[in-house]
Amino acid sequence: MSKTYTVHHQVLLKPGLTWICSTSRGASLWGPLKELWDTVEGAVWRRQPESVHLLDLQLKKHKPNFLSLFKNPPKSAEQREKVRKASTEGIAIQGQQGARLLPEQLLNEAFILSDLFDIGELAALELLLAGENQQPHFLGLSRGLVAVLLYWDGKLCVANSLRSLIQSRHGKTFTLELSAELVALTTGFTDELMGQGLTKRILTLVSEISVTREFERLQKERGLGNEKHRKEVSDLIKETRQALADSLFAWTCQSPLSKDDTLALIGHLETVTAEADGSLDSVNLALVMALLYCLDVSFLEQGTEDREDLLQALPLLTEKQYVSSVHSRLVEGGPWKLPGLQAVCRLAWSLALRALSQLPQGLALVEFTETDEALADQALLGGVFLFMTEGMLGCEGFSHDEFYTRRLHSLITDFLALMPMKVKQMRNRADEDARLVHMSLQMGSELPSSLRKDLDHLMILIGEFYSKDPFGLELALEFWCPTESLQQNSLQGSYLGMAMQRPPHKQVVLSKFVRQTGDLLPPTLYIPYLRMLKGLANGPQCAHYCFSLLKTNGAPHGENVQVTGSPVSWEHFFHSLMLYHENLRRDLPNTDATQYRLPPIRGITQRELDGLTSFLQLLCTIITWSENARLALCEHPQWTPVVVMLGLLQCSVQPVLKGELLLCLAAFGKSPEIAASLWQSLEYTQILQTVRAPGQKQVAGIEVELNEIESSCEEYPLTRAFCQLISTLIESALPVNLGAGLRAPGFEPYLIFLRDAVFLPFPTRAYRRAAEKWEVADAVLEVFHKLLRDYEPQPSDFVQETVELLGEQVLAHKPPGHSLMFHLLNDSPTLTLCLSLLGEGVHQLDTYATFPGKKQLESAVLHCLCLLDLALQKEVAFMDLLRESQASLIVSPLEQLLQGVSAQSRRADHIVSIARYLYHSSSNPEAAFQSAKILRHISRYPNIQNRLVGDFTHDQAVSDKLMAGFVECLDNEGAEEGLEKGDDSDPAKKEARVRHETQIHILNLLITSLELKPPNLALYLLGYEVKKPVSSTNLQDAGVLGCPRSCLHAILSLLQRGSERRSGPVLTRQAPHLAELCYQVIYQLCACSETSGPTMRYLRTSQDFLFSHLQHLPFILPGDQISALSQMSWLMKTAAIELRVTSLNRQRSHTQRLLNLLLDDQPHTQHTDGETGMEEESRSVSGFLHFDTVSKVRRKLLSVLDAIDFSQDVPELLQLDFFERTQIEQVIANCEHVNEHGHTVCNVKLLHRVLVAEVNALQGMAAIGQRPLLFEEVNSILQQVVERNRVRRSLSAKRHALQSWRGLVETLLTACPADLIPADDRQLIIRDLLLDLHDKVLSEDAAGELMPIVAGAVFTLTAHLSQSVLSEQQQGAGPEAGASSGFASIANSALHLILRKLLDFILCTGGGFQRLRAHLYGSLLYYLQIAQKPEEPDTLQQAGKSMWERLTAPEDGFSKLQRENLSIIESYGTALMEVVCRDACDGHDIGRMLALAVLDRVLSIDRQSQWLLYVCNSGYLRVLVESLRQDDAALQTMLSPQPPLLKPLYIYESKMALLMRVAKTSQGAVELLRCGLVAQLVECQVFDMVPDSDSHRMFGQRDPSGFIPSPQDRYRQILLPALRLFQVILTSTTTHHQQGAAQVLQWLIVHADTIQGLLRCPELSKGPLQELSLLTGIISRTALPGALEGQDVNSAVLLEFQGHISRFQRQCLSLLSRLAGSERERLLKQAEIAAPGDPAERREEMEVAMQQVCANIMEYCQTLLLQSSAQAQFSICLFSPSVSEPASRDGRTDLALPSAPYSRVPGLGLVLFLLKNSAADFLRYHQSHRQALGKLQSLEQLPPEELKELCAALVSGTGGVEKISSVQRSLLAKRRLVQLINNRAKLLALCSYVIETCLFVLWRHLEYYLLYCTPTDPKDSLLPGASAYRPRLTDDSFGRALGLSRVSQQDLEQLLSDMGAGFGEPLQRKLLEVEGLYSQVRSRYTFIQALVRRIRGLLRQPKS
Repeated sequence: MSKTYTVHHQVLLKPGLTWICSTSRGASLWGPLKELWDTVEGAVWRRQPESVHLLDLQLKKHKPNFLSLFKNPPKSAEQREKVRKASTEGIAIQGQQGARLLPEQLLNEAFILSDLFDIGELAALELLLAGENQQPHFLGLSRGLVAVLLYWDGKLCVANSLRSLIQSRHGKTFTLELSAELVALTTGFTDELMGQGLTKRILTLVSEISVTREFERLQKERGLGNEKHRKEVSDLIKETRQALADSLFAWTCQSPLSKDDTLALIGHLETVTAEADGSLDSVNLALVMALLYCLDVSFLEQGTEDREDLLQALPLLTEKQYVSSVHSRLVEGGPWKLPGLQAVCRLAWSLALRALSQLPQGLALVEFTETDEALADQALLGGVFLFMTEGMLGCEGFSHDEFYTRRLHSLITDFLALMPMKVKQMRNRADEDARLVHMSLQMGSELPSSLRKDLDHLMILIGEFYSKDPFGLELALEFWCPTESLQQNSLQGSYLGMAMQRPPHKQVVLSKFVRQTGDLLPPTLYIPYLRMLKGLANGPQCAHYCFSLLKTNGAPHGENVQVTGSPVSWEHFFHSLMLYHENLRRDLPNTDATQYRLPPIRGITQRELDGLTSFLQLLCTIITWSENARLALCEHPQWTPVVVMLGLLQCSVQPVLKGELLLCLAAFGKSPEIAASLWQSLEYTQILQTVRAPGQKQVAGIEVELNEIESSCEEYPLTRAFCQLISTLIESALPVNLGAGLRAPGFEPYLIFLRDAVFLPFPTRAYRRAAEKWEVADAVLEVFHKLLRDYEPQPSDFVQETVELLGEQVLAHKPPGHSLMFHLLNDSPTLTLCLSLLGEGVHQLDTYATFPGKKQLESAVLHCLCLLDLALQKEVAFMDLLRESQASLIVSPLEQLLQGVSAQSRRADHIVSIARYLYHSSSNPEAAFQSAKILRHISRYPNIQNRLVGDFTHDQAVSDKLMAGFVECLDNEGAEEGLEKGDDSDPAKKEARVRHETQIHILNLLITSLELKPPNLALYLLGYEVKKPVSSTNLQDAGVLGCPRSCLHAILSLLQRGSERRSGPVLTRQAPHLAELCYQVIYQLCACSETSGPTMRYLRTSQDFLFSHLQHLPFILPGDQISALSQMSWLMKTAAIELRVTSLNRQRSHTQRLLNLLLDDQPHTQHTDGETGMEEESRSVSGFLHFDTVSKVRRKLLSVLDAIDFSQDVPELLQLDFFERTQIEQVIANCEHVNEHGHTVCNVKLLHRVLVAEVNALQGMAAIGQRPLLFEEVNSILQQVVERNRVRRSLSAKRHALQSWRGLVETLLTACPADLIPADDRQLIIRDLLLDLHDKVLSEDAAGELMPIVAGAVFTLTAHLSQSVLSEQQQGAGPEAGASSGFASIANSALHLILRKLLDFILCTGGGFQRLRAHLYGSLLYYLQIAQKPEEPDTLQQAGKSMWERLTAPEDGFSKLQRENLSIIESYGTALMEVVCRDACDGHDIGRMLALAVLDRVLSIDRQSQWLLYVCNSGYLRVLVESLRQDDAALQTMLSPQPPLLKPLYIYESKMALLMRVAKTSQGAVELLRCGLVAQLVECQVFDMVPDSDSHRMFGQRDPSGFIPSPQDRYRQILLPALRLFQVILTSTTTHHQQGAAQVLQWLIVHADTIQGLLRCPELSKGPLQELSLLTGIISRTALPGALEGQDVNSAVLLEFQGHISRFQRQCLSLLSRLAGSERERLLKQAEIAAPGDPAERREEMEVAMQQVCANIMEYCQTLLLQSSAQAQFSICLFSPSVSEPASRDGRTDLALPSAPYSRVPGLGLVLFLLKNSAADFLRYHQSHRQALGKLQSLEQLPPEELKELCAALVSGTGGVEKISSVQRSLLAKRRLVQLINNRAKLLALCSYVIETCLFVLWRHLEYYLLYCTPTDPKDSLLPGASAYRPRLTDDSFGRALGLSRVSQQDLEQLLSDMGAGFGEPLQRKLLEVEGLYSQVRSRYTFIQALVRRIRGLLRQPKS
């Protein structure tokens, strides 16, 4: 039969912490032995893999310890000397280098220890050192006292190991189902030990070791400490003896002992004495049972397959010598010290002989087997059954072992079956004795002295033995023979097989014994027989058989009951009861009688009382086990037991009997059907008086009995039974209308009685039996507990209702739970008593002494703790309802009441008392669990935490104890996770579950507290400073610098267990939820700013925590995926913090180590398990031959990602037949709440209550018929909801894990120093991460909830990829390096793959998920950026290449990648276009901006214009264009001094950027014009709302951060994109230029006022200059005379248009005179002395803008000239012939009046001036360009100062440059130089263009003035021939507008001489130099030369 043993071994020390100080020689007495026990336990009980090999090693090592069991290493003079010198010379200690000096004190203690235990001096010293090392685990003990514990713990480890090894053997009684290899190993080892005399050694030790003797020795040497230490030492000694005895017992269970060993065992038992109460102690009991198993042959009846082998091994059958020796010893030996024990052994031997005689092998032993009868007689004479009852069953150790029970069962049943004659003799003898007794009673003489009570004793033994069945074996079934075949299904006997099969012979015999004994039972045997039946009825099937027996024993149907019926039948019992009732009813006293005393009992003698009591106990047993019996008896019409019993309770019977009657009623009340009627009967009979008759003076009923009878007797059986009855009834049914009609209905009177009459006075009553005090308390508190447990506060509880009673209104009672809550939420006597009970309980536990009623006290305390816990759980709802109801009750929160002052200690220490129960968790796990729960409830309140820290730390001794209590609970090894709550049948499992939940509550308490501000409870418990700043804590290992062991140490040791092994931390697998919370606590400590520093330092230095745990990622738990994910989440979050912190603190080696661990794809060789060797060599060879590529492993980060399963099974929809689905969904939604982890879950219990109430509310017959189906559907709904909750938790865990993973990845890439991961590795890592992420998210069943996190991660990764590739190119790799494989370290194929996945991801998100796509668009933009060519320096040389060279040049990497990207994008067709365009047009703002940017980017690379066509044809472009009109209003709000959000502005900019991109192709520009783009912009009024330049100064609205731009800047952000767009359209629309220009001109004219204002701009800074450069560019192309041709406009409009155009012209020219003349110097100066904070770019931008404006205006002049006429003589004149104008203002800007330029036409001098300046500027810029190019080419050789200067232009802030690394610095310098070169190139182009146009304008004017112009007569105001030459224009608007009035001869002469002077040799040389330097590489070579030549010709020609 299979049996799993439980080892009773108190684990004193945690094996994970035993580093062993082993001195140089001398056997160790503790450390190695602890290891031995760990190994044995691991192999035999925990069945760990690979344990057999380890066990073999340990057994070989420790064989001497087993052979010389408990022999200590001997003392020696040499050792003594060595130890004595240790204080001067030192001593070598294993595991430490060099000799260590030890203090004198330690050595003296070692000598004392050596003498005390008689052990070698070195061993004693080692024991002391181990004690010192283990001291933190033992609060308040010195190292010497710890050493005493360790000494005995070592002994216990050996004894336990021995016991386990023997238990694992193969044998005849049980099997542990271990592997054959292990069994062979242990069997061989233990056989060898047995051969060396193990039995005798064990027997010697058991005799020698005794607690008293050891304590005397220890006492003498002061080796005993406090009570706890004494208890632990005595427990260890007792357990050691027990383990030794158990070893021998286990051996005899499995294999027989040899002859000598058996005789030695008998010899030992001869000397055994009993305890004070006559029972054996558990050690001797084990030895007795060992002998009984030696003499056992009953196992041969079971025909097992190895029966033959067992027969061969049995010395009883094979060795005659064995039988004879044992026989003579047992038969002829002298009397033993315990004759009863001798009798038991003789009986066992006689039964063994009888069994042998029935075997064929028994023939040889005939001489012995014949004496079995005589032996049995001797045994009976020795009072064998009495001794078995008192001596063996009386021992408390008896019920601990299943095999004791089985052996005793076989002994009893063998006696009855094998010796029927003996049984018959005993019966005859009993009958004879009964007659003698009867006669002597009749005669009144003395009882005869020769009475033998063997049969009585046997029956009582059977009754006692079977009434306890701790293992649920129901062995008593063997006494019942099933008679009817009907019971075959449910009630088989102990034999197995079909019901009709004949039962085994033994069963028939036993059943006959039970029946026949009951026939004609003599009165003396009546009570023993009933007691026997009570035992045999113990169990569900047995009870049924017993019930049937008593039923069939009754009379058939006779009037005369006395004659026919058996006295042992229901008929007889209940008839007797009714007679008693009839009899006693007549004697009922008058209730008003003044003396309510019991009259002398008339009807019942003491014997009858005993008989009744026995019957009631039997009845109680049967109906407790069998529900059928309950209902059958209760409903029997004649017997009516309930009525009779209640009747008897009203009569004057002794309290004991009343107690039994109440217990019987309680058993009946287990059935809800009976309970309901029982309540009514109770109320009717007024057992407890609830209705007071009018005029009644005093109370009656049970209250009187309690106060008057029980109190005076000092015994309370009735009260206890009443509490039990109420307890049972309220569990079965609690009717609301109890007592209706006679009083206010409800339970209240019973509650008042229990509270005021039983509970509150219980401490002050007197008790004859001390234990009864606690029994009463326990019984009444159990009722309170159940009432409060089942109470849910309802709104109706707080409304004061009344009921009508006898015509008047009385107040209705509240539910009992409400009343209890009210008393617990007030400073009531009930609460005070509960709290004082808790105080007393912890005080009693602190004594560690046993006292009567200890068990009940512990149970009462537990109920008190449960009451407090329930009150704390329900108080929030209770107080909320109370507040809402506005009732006049006053209550206080319980957590505040708990801070009250205790009456006993006069201190506020209630919470401390509750917390102290944690210190007793080893003996009281349940109390510790409730205590932790209560503390967790209280810890939610920040104000209480503060007080608690003070209370906990107020007294150092208490503080240490509390800390030790919390630590002990966390450290507990007995905790087990995963045990279901319902499975409490096995007490060991229940305890393991409770211990585990205690740990969970403590961790949750820490988590809750850590979220509150310090000082809080968690900081104190975790060992941080609570009186100083938390950050100043210096965490140490326990015991270092006197640091106590804190919860942090406990948590770390829990997590670290097994982390050094390959399989990883044990906790993550064994207790996943616990591990998850442990990791969370550690994360919180690392994340909180105050605790972070100390914690991370400690974890890094002392524990190497993160590395050792991260290397085991990912955690895979097939059964509990959710916990595994959460564990990894917290661990990864902690790792991210660690990486960030080590990077910031420049702890590079730490960062590097973690990075390698997470990112390496090379296999690590870790030799933690010590297996070096071949692997290493082969690796080095393969490394040498480059075979390594094969052995790549998965990167740790990727394998963690693999562990997150993206798919999520979603429960199917409900299939409902009865309920309405929508309503059910609504109900489910109403029951949802957010739990403590932040998940939204449905409260299943609440939902269950709602649904059941709904079903119960249904009326009518149909509903009743369908109830089962309804409940089935309710069940399916609940299962569905549970599944939904699981899915939500699972998704939440996955989200959390994914977020943590993303955080870790982002920290890796962002926060860690870039140089720790080389660029090529970095790109490959990002590639792997991106591809894996996409693969997972794109799988069919990926859950949508995880996508946003993935999208965020993809965005970050793509950004880093792009950055990495760009920086690699900048550092010189460039596209030329590897054109074949793509550029950078990442291959093009990988990039394409990434792009494809990214686009798939965008497409798979469908219509929703717009925010998510924003991330993906961002990623796409970053990705496309990779193929964007970096800015290259314009060296001005490229143009030198011929067109052919440029066409045949090989394609560079960028263009190739761009081309391939485009083809991939195009392969997705319109689906992708559709998604992007849709997002660009509407939706989430950021998504829109990014979608617009993506469109922009794709259009820019789309050479085939596929996308452009789609955008145009699908109408999206029109939508975008038309939306501009809608943006107008939003943009207008942007210009208020304090704008709302700037979003519309950014979206507008994005739109304009896209439109500009579209306009860059001619077809795009045409399409835009067709969509009415300009018309839309014409209607926008925002352009007219130019902000006042002083507005921001006035309002003081400057944004200090500079993030929000000023109103002007905002206006510019709106205007400039529009101007740029116009410019692009004007450039692109070649064929439709006229149409475009006309539309733009219309815009200019509509907003003419604004534009003229801008052109007149008084203050020319960078912003206005940019506006002007764009405006002049547009004007120069649109405001032309021919612009209006072909437009069908009427003349008035035309006139207005011309007026605007001429005004634009005038303003442009005056602007030129400002820029080229009057304000030029000032502006240049202003640009030079740019504000110091401004970067150099600003100055350069200003220069460019100025040059651009000049170029635009000069181009305008040129166009006007060319448009007016192709020949000079018909051309208009724009400049007057005066040359001197600008010269008069050489630098004196103060004279320049602003009005001057507007009044007169600017002269040609201005153009000449501009020409000169431009030529000079050109040469200056050219020089600067050349220098910059030189610097760029020799960048490496530049001095550091110059590099810094270059960087400073790009880095704002003063200290910015200093912080940059040198690599970054040179990159920045390079970027700055490229910027500078390109800026100069631009300026050179502009200058050269200005020069060319100036020359052209000069030449045309000079040609006109000097050749064609006729000087005018002063009277003539018109230009000569103006009207003749320009018939096109209706009036001479140009001539007049430009004010070119009189040109006299003098002017022309002046012009010639001035021009001659101005346009001299130097200028001409300069201009030719410009052409030489620049125009060669451009297309217009010799243009300047030609013009210069012509002008020179004009100036030289003679005057006409």
